[in-house]
Amino acid sequence: MINFENIKVAFADKSDKDLSRAYLLFKTISNPIISNTLTAFIKVAMWLHLPISWAIKATVYKHFCGGTTIENSQATIDKLWESNIGTILDFSAEGKENEEDFNLAMNETIASIQKAKSESSIPFSVFKPTGLARFALLEKISNNSNLTKEEEIEKTNFEGRIENICQTASDNKVPLFIDAEESWIQGAIDDIAIKMMQKFNKNEAWIYNTLQLYRNDRVDHLEMLFKLAAEEKFFVGLKLVRGAYHEQEIERAKEKGYNCPVHTIKENTDIDYNKALTLCIENIDFVSVCAGTHNEESSALLVELLNKHNISKDDKRVYFSQLLGMSDHISYNAAKEGFNVVKYVPYGPVKDVLSYLIRRAEENTSIAGQMGRELTNIIEEKKRRRNA
Repeated sequence: MINFENIKVAFADKSDKDLSRAYLLFKTISNPIISNTLTAFIKVAMWLHLPISWAIKATVYKHFCGGTTIENSQATIDKLWESNIGTILDFSAEGKENEEDFNLAMNETIASIQKAKSESSIPFSVFKPTGLARFALLEKISNNSNLTKEEEIEKTNFEGRIENICQTASDNKVPLFIDAEESWIQGAIDDIAIKMMQKFNKNEAWIYNTLQLYRNDRVDHLEMLFKLAAEEKFFVGLKLVRGAYHEQEIERAKEKGYNCPVHTIKENTDIDYNKALTLCIENIDFVSVCAGTHNEESSALLVELLNKHNISKDDKRVYFSQLLGMSDHISYNAAKEGFNVVKYVPYGPVKDVLSYLIRRAEENTSIAGQMGRELTNIIEEKKRRRNA
């Protein structure tokens, strides 16, 4: 078994200066009042075009992001690879509204695929669908609403961008993740993800969809997908995550009066995540899976499942994944034991990755003012170094 409590391994490549910066960051965002005030201020300041990008870049951006471009993310890629941890370059622009921005996001994703082809330190590429089409359009498609002629053209362009990206990934033999979004636009994404798997996953899994297991319908979706793949003879690629929009999902369901699409009890999310992970490993003959999790129990379960089914720890069909700047105790300890591990490394201009950074701050705000796990680990390592 992996010892995820080995903090020395987790922070081996962090200097004392790195630790001190991380301590200050997590200490700040673990206080709900301070964190909420700062995120509100940042949103307003960016909207007013106040010159605060330098402050964001030197703190939260530096911790959670690789760089503003693929090129200046290289130092982060190389540093992770020294610890046998791969990189997923994630151009984190989202919520765009015009064709120029959508094409820019497509071209950035294609560039990241081409970069991945040439470097073994980058095992996957990824894109966010809301970087390629308007949110409102995806909502209408998901609701099966009638589209205007202009929207039909938009839809065709959106699907063309995705097919172009997937074709490039398949041609270059670079596995590609399609990120998940809010439940009320996810239907459109699931549909096109299945189409891309049917087209490009004939011999092995190059295209991966993302399942957010805080949704209470995802295990059923998974079983449907497996049945379809068995019938139509294609391989399934899946990234499993718990989910990033929990409060937003609950609030919208209350506001609009429909059944809540997400689990409201955390244990039920954990049960579904572990069930989905188990199903994937049990069907490994036609499934490739990336376990995107910051949960030690799910990570330990994956190790147990690999042992139980006699699957090699370096089998390329199975990866652990965490976000850059988070859960290093899982990433570094798993990599040290020889398992396949990747970190999501967001990159892009500060203004484009701001939504991503705010989500990181919000999910790290601890309940009832208790210090979060990240902060606790940092404090332990600082104490260990003082006493060493």
